[in-house]
Amino acid sequence: MAELEGLHFGKSDFVLLDEVTMEQFLENLKLRFEEGRIYTFIGEVVVSVNPYRQMDIYGNDVIEAYRGRELYENPPHLYAVADAAYKAMKRRAKDTCIVISGESGAGKTEASKYIMQYIAAITNPSQRQEVESVKSVLLKSNCVLEAFGNAKTNRNDNSSRFGKYMDINFNFNGDPTGGHINNYLLEKVRGVCVCDLLKSLHLNKDPTDYTYTSQGAASTDDRSHHRAVMSALKVIGFSQEEINSIYKILATILHLGNLKFENEAENVQLVGGDLVMHISELTGTEVESMRKALLYRTVATGGGEVIEKGHSEQEASYGREALAKALYERLFGWIVGRINSVIEVKNYNPALHGKNTVIGVLDIYGFEIFDNNSFEQFCINYCNEKLQQLFIELILRQEQDEYQREGITWQHIEYFNNQIIVDLVEQPHKGIISILDDACLTVGKVTDSACLDSMNDKLGHHPHFTSRKLTPTDKTMEFNRHFRIRHYAGDVMYSVEGFLDKNKDPLFQDFKRLMFNSSDPILKEMWPDGKLSITEVTKRPLTAATLFKNSIIALVDKLACKEPYYVRCVKPNEVKSPMLFDDARCQHQVAYLGLLENVHVRRAGFAYRQPYDRFLQRYKMTCEYTWPNHLMGSDREAVEAIVLQHNFEGDVAYGHTKLFVRTPRTLFTLEQERTALIPILVLFLQKVWRGALARMRCRRMRAIYTIMGCYKRYKVKAHFWEVERRFANVRNMTDYGKSVEWPAPPASLMQFHRITQHLYRRWKARQIIKNIPPSDMAEVRAKVAALGALSGERTDWGFGRSWERDYLANVRSNTFFFTFLEFALFNISLSFSLSLSPFQLNWFNNTKDRALLITDKHIYRLEPKKHFKVQKRIPIETVISLSVTSGTDQMVVLHTVSKDDVLVHLQRGQLGPNQDRIGELVGTLCCRFKSHHCQVTTFGPLSKALNHQLLKLYSVRIISCCG
Repeated sequence: MAELEGLHFGKSDFVLLDEVTMEQFLENLKLRFEEGRIYTFIGEVVVSVNPYRQMDIYGNDVIEAYRGRELYENPPHLYAVADAAYKAMKRRAKDTCIVISGESGAGKTEASKYIMQYIAAITNPSQRQEVESVKSVLLKSNCVLEAFGNAKTNRNDNSSRFGKYMDINFNFNGDPTGGHINNYLLEKVRGVCVCDLLKSLHLNKDPTDYTYTSQGAASTDDRSHHRAVMSALKVIGFSQEEINSIYKILATILHLGNLKFENEAENVQLVGGDLVMHISELTGTEVESMRKALLYRTVATGGGEVIEKGHSEQEASYGREALAKALYERLFGWIVGRINSVIEVKNYNPALHGKNTVIGVLDIYGFEIFDNNSFEQFCINYCNEKLQQLFIELILRQEQDEYQREGITWQHIEYFNNQIIVDLVEQPHKGIISILDDACLTVGKVTDSACLDSMNDKLGHHPHFTSRKLTPTDKTMEFNRHFRIRHYAGDVMYSVEGFLDKNKDPLFQDFKRLMFNSSDPILKEMWPDGKLSITEVTKRPLTAATLFKNSIIALVDKLACKEPYYVRCVKPNEVKSPMLFDDARCQHQVAYLGLLENVHVRRAGFAYRQPYDRFLQRYKMTCEYTWPNHLMGSDREAVEAIVLQHNFEGDVAYGHTKLFVRTPRTLFTLEQERTALIPILVLFLQKVWRGALARMRCRRMRAIYTIMGCYKRYKVKAHFWEVERRFANVRNMTDYGKSVEWPAPPASLMQFHRITQHLYRRWKARQIIKNIPPSDMAEVRAKVAALGALSGERTDWGFGRSWERDYLANVRSNTFFFTFLEFALFNISLSFSLSLSPFQLNWFNNTKDRALLITDKHIYRLEPKKHFKVQKRIPIETVISLSVTSGTDQMVVLHTVSKDDVLVHLQRGQLGPNQDRIGELVGTLCCRFKSHHCQVTTFGPLSKALNHQLLKLYSVRIISCCG
């Protein structure tokens, strides 16, 4: 900050003044104002002077310069105190508040807007849509509330006629999640100038045509401001129906202001019936009901009888004014409630979302001293007294009391405690508000002057209260009209006229019931108390002063439980000049704001204090003797070790329970070191936590595998037990368990299951085969071999009949007798013999009889008519495959290595013309080829050379021989 703030700009912190006197304070304040430095520190308090001009110190580059920086690192600015409040909230999870105070026209409203803009700019760096939506609504709400709650006055172009306190809720990441707005004492006598009203509202564009806006003047910026308000209403979520209702209520208020009454005989009549019709149309009520409510009042007698009492001209005008004020007040309250319904935190769960912290921003009307001060100024100044009391409590009295309580050496600083003024206003049974309430509740006609007499009687000895009756020589006040309160900000003379009327509820119940019965649902919603009938309305509502007192007490309680940050606004002159610095005016403000006392306390005090345990918890990682846990006798000793290690012993003081740090630089040094260590500690914790997670996962996986192993073993055993149970009696079954269904095996036993099934089938085959005579085994083997080769390929291959093998020796089947004995003489083992059907062998259609004979080594083709002369001999090992058709014919092709294929056609036999002997031939050859490792495969149709010989072949079964 020293590099950016030269001495020619003055002292950037009033604590640095050579002497703390009013003269030096004002001189420094004036110098900085003239040099364009409108902000100055008093420690963590920002003193702001209204520059009355636009200043280029609020851009994005300035926001980035203040983001995350300590107070003294940059020149004084609103952004510095906003960032300090945000950091305190985020670092320590502590609710904070920013109290903006000062008199009307000192720049409080603008300061609150800049603070809100800064908080919105530094939050939500990840640009989450829901957070951006909340920020947009929070910012747009300012525009709407200013449009309906601010007014142009002689002292201020944008004077807040209401107090606003906004709580902004943040999640654990420091992003805004919602908020809530409280408003205090909307000054209902103020009107609003509405431009561009629709013809449907029966209004003219000239605001001077209407009583409530005739004192104002249309501005060139009104049109752009109106567009901005309409845009803000839509962003917040107001529907078009709600916006139309707002227009109608505003138009109704303007029409009410033009409504006139006149006496006609003994009755009061309305002047101009069109206005009543327009008001009824806009409020959704009956014309006659509206006229009746304006001219008459319904009263319930003690006996329950309801009578109508006609108004006098004065009472009718009074009722009209009361209705207009109540409409505007309830409209403003409804708008605030509607905004709150949008921005309030929804579905918040502390266990799920973490701690919800709050930053409160208070922008409330400043101290007012006018030529004619009435009930509104009385309430506003009481509010400022309460806020000043809070400032005294937190900054001056509590701080000094804490030093004494903690045993810190301290020189007491005198200051004015305005508690006596607060008691003058709010003390039960004795205060001014209590006297006003008693007067309002008194039966009969009680005047304002009678109320003033009561104040004189009860408060005549109070040092801060006086009137003309108590001080007859003071001719600035009038008898029975004025009283004066010596406020902390100066003496204010109040006119008691209208105090009682403004304090009690001025609105007749007839108007409340009329508005509740409106056909406009939005207007009806604003008047829930109109639901009661005239006989049900018995309890008097609280007075305006009591309601306001209760709301201000609740506000102070809210602020007191938060860590406060202050912006003290100063108005440099009364003429709104950017060049004029009125010393007397500013001196008065510095005095009543207590800024000099604040400087005294700050120079003599400590910037930071923290209980030993919390200080240790935050900074213990910066000292080797306290990390991760200390072994010292107490937390204080551990804190002393941290201070000694960093050589801060000259800048701290040790209290009974807290450590006091004098300058922010010490704290900033600790924060810097802590910030540098945090990533290292985070990596260490991540490492430890990842290791713990890995070990937990490992234990979990071990447990999972143990459970899986036990479960698998159980499933295996259960499968074995089930197989054993189902196949326990298969030996005694006729089909040896063929009909028994196998249980589904677990995945780990699939291969074992297949092997078991194979073994079972082999056992079952063994059980079946062992009952077959040995003489039939050759036939069985041949049939099994044929089944493996032809199953699914030929529908009939002779499986169901007995295979005789040697058909040439069987005279019943052959015309040629051939005896097996002839082969036995030559020690030849005969496997198969059969006569072949006549077959076309050449192009001359000559046919010849042939016979086929298979031995263990050769295949012979014989000529039966030549005594079975061997026509061709084929060694078995040269036959590589044979082909048969898938039909019922008996054709066979033998394929040899030399590609000298042999085509034969088997004879079915004389006794069995339908016998299929293909299977017997294939089975015989397969048995012979088995010794040569026979392998069966499937091929396509026969070669093209045989296609013209073999008709209608569907598929071919080929047995390939490897050998």
